[in-house]
Amino acid sequence: MEFPIGKMEEIPFQSKELGEELSLLAYLPANYSPLYKYSLLIAQDGRDYFQLGRIGRIADELLGKNEIEKVLIIGVPYHSVEDRRQKYHPQGEKHHAYIRFLAHELIPYLDERYPTYQMGMGRALVGDSLAATASLLAAIQYPHTFGKVLLQSPYVNEEVLLAVKNFHTPELLNIYHTVGERETVVRTSSPDKDFLTPNRELSRIFKEKGFGYFYEEFSGDHTWTYWQPNLKRAMKTCFLDECFSI
Repeated sequence: MEFPIGKMEEIPFQSKELGEELSLLAYLPANYSPLYKYSLLIAQDGRDYFQLGRIGRIADELLGKNEIEKVLIIGVPYHSVEDRRQKYHPQGEKHHAYIRFLAHELIPYLDERYPTYQMGMGRALVGDSLAATASLLAAIQYPHTFGKVLLQSPYVNEEVLLAVKNFHTPELLNIYHTVGERETVVRTSSPDKDFLTPNRELSRIFKEKGFGYFYEEFSGDHTWTYWQPNLKRAMKTCFLDECFSI
């Protein structure tokens, strides 16, 4: 079955926080109108989510079936593998500037450019691996700005676990969290890492603290082969809140 195809825009954006120009990717639904209000889904690894994740096509289908609320998808691409690490890794040189960019530059710009719901629960962040880590830490730091987070196999270290443990308003965030059962040996720029064990610990903390929370371990590894087909349910869960358990 064919569904109306949304429109893609590429938007140059000069970031003072990062000291660089970014090329943002924006998906607008086929029936986009400034007369409606829209939720926001902001994707780290933005180009990957459109090209490998096919998130625009998924949105076309879900919107065409009226299975999710009206949503705009904004992709924030990275320039290189090293640039990605500097921005997304908790200890990256540009990490704190990147989070400030999301909260203090990107959101005000999008709220001015598009008819958005200007509240935390109207905005979601999504990412895979380190991009998921950056998404989570941004929401932890700015929970009134970002009310929903979709985590696909996040990189989790002690800094991430501590940030969640020290977060005292879990009622402000809804978390969608998946990781693969075969993510016990994941190749990274440093020695291979076990992603599954720390993700299980992160899940325990989420549940213990009472976040709005969905968790699943899928039968697969740390690749888009498994993240891509999971996106449809992730978006339905995120934009149809009854799927979260409190």
